[in-house]
Amino acid sequence: MNKIVQYLLFLFAYTVSVISVDGQNSAGTNRLKVNDKLAPAPYGSLHIGGYVGEKMDLCINNRVMAHDIERLVAPFQLRNDEHWGFRCEFWGKWFTSAMLGYGYSPTCEHHDVIEKAMKELIRTQSQDGYIGTYPVEHHLKDWDIWGRKYVLLGLIAYYDQIKDESILHVAEQVADHLIMEAGPESGVNLAETGWIGWKGLASSSVLEPIALLYQRTGKQKYLDFGEYIIRLWDSPNKLTPTGIRLVREALNQTPLWKMSGAPKAYEMMSCFEGLCEMYRITGNRNYLNASRLLVESVIRDEIMLVGSGSIAEIWCNGKMRQHDPMYQGLETCVTVTWMKFLYQMLRLSGDSKYADQLEISLYNALMASQTPKGEWWSYYTGLMGERVPSHQQFGDVGMSCCVANGPRGMLLTPSWAVMSSSVGIAINLYAPMKAELQTPRQQSFMLDMTTAYPLDGETVITVIIPKKEKFSIDLRIPAWSKKTVIKVNGEIFDKKVLSGSYAVIEREWSDKDRIEISFDMKSYVVDAPSGVPDAAIQRGPIVLAFDSRLVPFRHGVEAPPMYRYSFMKNEDNSIDVSLVSTPPVKEIWMTFQVPLLDEAGERHELPMCDYASAGNSWKEGNLFRVWIPQPFDFRHLYINNLGWSINVTDNSPRPTIPEFKKK
Repeated sequence: MNKIVQYLLFLFAYTVSVISVDGQNSAGTNRLKVNDKLAPAPYGSLHIGGYVGEKMDLCINNRVMAHDIERLVAPFQLRNDEHWGFRCEFWGKWFTSAMLGYGYSPTCEHHDVIEKAMKELIRTQSQDGYIGTYPVEHHLKDWDIWGRKYVLLGLIAYYDQIKDESILHVAEQVADHLIMEAGPESGVNLAETGWIGWKGLASSSVLEPIALLYQRTGKQKYLDFGEYIIRLWDSPNKLTPTGIRLVREALNQTPLWKMSGAPKAYEMMSCFEGLCEMYRITGNRNYLNASRLLVESVIRDEIMLVGSGSIAEIWCNGKMRQHDPMYQGLETCVTVTWMKFLYQMLRLSGDSKYADQLEISLYNALMASQTPKGEWWSYYTGLMGERVPSHQQFGDVGMSCCVANGPRGMLLTPSWAVMSSSVGIAINLYAPMKAELQTPRQQSFMLDMTTAYPLDGETVITVIIPKKEKFSIDLRIPAWSKKTVIKVNGEIFDKKVLSGSYAVIEREWSDKDRIEISFDMKSYVVDAPSGVPDAAIQRGPIVLAFDSRLVPFRHGVEAPPMYRYSFMKNEDNSIDVSLVSTPPVKEIWMTFQVPLLDEAGERHELPMCDYASAGNSWKEGNLFRVWIPQPFDFRHLYINNLGWSINVTDNSPRPTIPEFKKK
């Protein structure tokens, strides 16, 4: 078949889809008791420019589409994962991000990559339906079911865009084999399988693709299996005398680090992603309320200023500890899964507070984890010290869990940037953007957004529409923007604009209508939640940090005579920072001059940068710090007593960014 014709056929197939795994969802509406309040724009309908768009493009071209597919598939051919191996997860994680990348940028080259990856994987399927990396005698042990989850998510992601029924059938075979081995009639308690330390959380997270499979097939056995998994959470097993009790303890708002299951952040949230899908199917309010209350607990107790959480990959009341030196802080897998969980709740609730959290995570924790060229990611991203590239957990695969997961968070961005509702659209991301959308009456129209946000707070949106039509354009007003001004065609929007909500502009829209938004970009000093005399600075969604390239480390006599300084804040805790038009270090995105007072009351200024740029030379000795003692001493501005090794899991020589040659 002519390659261009082939591509156009596949392009038509994915454009008729509604949303997919990790982004958009092709579930039959008659199989759902609950419909989302917000749905993402169709694949291929958005083009994001500016800084965010650049980071996405680098991620797609230099990481996702550049990885050697044969290295990902080989463990499925060899079946050599045993003794705690988890090569089984990498193909599915990588492939779901590849499908997001293809959906955003559906080129022939990207299509060839996903086709090759799918064909190579399904060739490894056993006659009994199994696709995995474990030999038969090790089935259900360690990370086997976890890996099957990611295989299923990859297969479903492909089906959602390409609409190939044969691949959906392969997914059914994989699920059926799992039900045979670990279903109600198997004599195996799925919730006590997997690595003993995480008490069944990893295996239980297979709930998500099982629920998705029911949504796409309507086959009762998958819904029954999903409900069975949830019931197991309240059943005693050999790993815990009470069961992991995820729903019950979330409803009771049990502190995350005290829950009956392990406080493993990533795997716990993965289970709740599946619970969200089960709520769509069943309408069981306990599933929604448990998910909502878990998010509230995570925000209250765990999420740090930059939009992520976890120390050594677990929940540990980390919000109160974030100013301290952290051992293995802010795992990239946690950042990504947190964002995916927020996206689930944004779809279900239509509440802008989840988009606020997504924005903070995107601009801070997530972007800080990606290397400048987009080819690699960090494993941990603390709030002080050095940026360290992730090691390769399995040299044969050439990847780590966080390197595989990072792109899933980055390439989720188009799915929540602009969304649709029954009455119009909701705009969540402000960036240079062109969006081809449909009105509630199915009229095609376009939004053209021009902005330098978040460098400044000015955004202009132009509506391009053939015929006049009345519908709503809802603008996310971030909670931090205290005074937001909106104009429509030059006239002040006449309704009250509330921070932390959507400004709903419902009117008859005409071609070339123009919306102007001015966000309040005032900076604020944020006091440490624990009450210790440390503080940080946040400007809009951007967290600031000191960087040793801007303010070098100073020893003893090198420190200024008046060496104790404090942030010069106003009565309302705001601080008058000024944006430097040309950052002195080319790798740094934003640099600000920050006012300080010394012990004698004299005013000084020092440069700080955006957190995502801090330390981004990724070299030993490039130090950064977010939480600053008040007052601080130049001699102790940076803390690196524990060295770079606190940000890796492998104490071998300091990891470097590997070079891959695209095959």
